[in-house]
Amino acid sequence: MTPEKRADYWRANLRLLVVLLTIWFVVSYGFGIILVEPLNAISLGGYKLGFWFAQQGSIYTFVVLIFVYAANMNRLDKKFDVGEE
Repeated sequence: MTPEKRADYWRANLRLLVVLLTIWFVVSYGFGIILVEPLNAISLGGYKLGFWFAQQGSIYTFVVLIFVYAANMNRLDKKFDVGEE
């Protein structure tokens, strides 16, 4: 792999990480802490939505983001011809 291709691969990887970590931050900090009071006006399964995001939502989001990251990295590996042998 050429240095330019390696730099492009790393840049794409970091861009993906920044997007996914931003989503996780918004869900965990934004919905679970900052917007908890307005979200508590909505119920989800008998629990206030703000409470749910603080306790469960950020964890579920993180798990989903792990699978999204793995799928996107597999696609990125194929695009840059970086495979496991």
